[in-house]
Amino acid sequence: MTVQMPENRGTAGGPDRAPQIVESGGAARLHLTLAATDYDHVRDLMNGTVRVDGITLTSFVLPVEEVFFRFIKNREWDISELSFGKFIGFASQGDSPFVGIPVFPSRVFRQSAFYARADRKIASPKDLVGKTVGIPEWAQTAGIYARGYLAESCGIDLKSIQWVQAGMNQAGREEKVEFKLPKGIRYEQRRDASISALLLSGEIDAAISARVPDAFKQGEGKIVRLFPNYRAAEARYYRETGIFPIMHVIALRRALFERYPWVAMNLFKAFEEAKARSLERMHDLTASRIPVPWSAAIAEEWGKDFGNDPFAYGLEANRKTLDAFCRFAHDQGVTAKRMTPDDLFPKEMRASVRV
Repeated sequence: MTVQMPENRGTAGGPDRAPQIVESGGAARLHLTLAATDYDHVRDLMNGTVRVDGITLTSFVLPVEEVFFRFIKNREWDISELSFGKFIGFASQGDSPFVGIPVFPSRVFRQSAFYARADRKIASPKDLVGKTVGIPEWAQTAGIYARGYLAESCGIDLKSIQWVQAGMNQAGREEKVEFKLPKGIRYEQRRDASISALLLSGEIDAAISARVPDAFKQGEGKIVRLFPNYRAAEARYYRETGIFPIMHVIALRRALFERYPWVAMNLFKAFEEAKARSLERMHDLTASRIPVPWSAAIAEEWGKDFGNDPFAYGLEANRKTLDAFCRFAHDQGVTAKRMTPDDLFPKEMRASVRV
């Protein structure tokens, strides 16, 4: 089964519109737009505290679903946070309208994404065999990682599950990229219902979702987590595999990159600086820079498993996770061909200056 998406020809202004050159302090700078959701490790770039060499940024802080939808559909800004699943799907088809840089603003383990009806006797991943499982999108990044975990770590044949695609809390959600399901995968789209409603009615047995279903919060115990202690399960998964799931990537309009290739590395350096400032705040014992008790102690605890930089950017530092995602995405039919980590980013991002 192939799921095709309608052709996108961009906005009235055109996805290939030329960026403007503006004068700033007597020097010409490229004026670009950037959209992302609100992260502490990106905030100093978004608010202008960190400057990008040669660039003046106009930034938009928006809900992540809106950022993805408006960039994929209309290319409304020059630089955007983007679903990694959508990004790799476009990249595999050739001539993608997007060019990625190895900046990963969101990384989340996904054992926390499994929910089940309490009355279906689903106590372990193996119990999902023969069951009906709801998903917001087949090509959702969280789902790709979760199904990769089921297949590789739990030995579950994805063909043994009936998959139902629908909006998580609202009806009408659709797939956003074209993909070809592997032979034997049972997949149904439900435009008339939400996953939460289907869980509560009992039409499906379980769900995989990055967003917490309303049914879990409002279901009075009818819906439970498959992994109640998901932090322990996720820590074990990391120790066993070395995979720290990357959810989102930063992407540029291809037309921008082809005209100004230097933009990619300059942006990368600025994102790195913003993250370093955020990590410094996290380790600050002088004052509580984030509203979390013992935040500095928690940050030190991360170092035991993740080192000094728990959210590493760049290709080499993330090769194991990137390679796993390439494998998961292709095995699940999200990519038209098997990608490698080196295929995902331009050559300008695969080398660094050494002094």
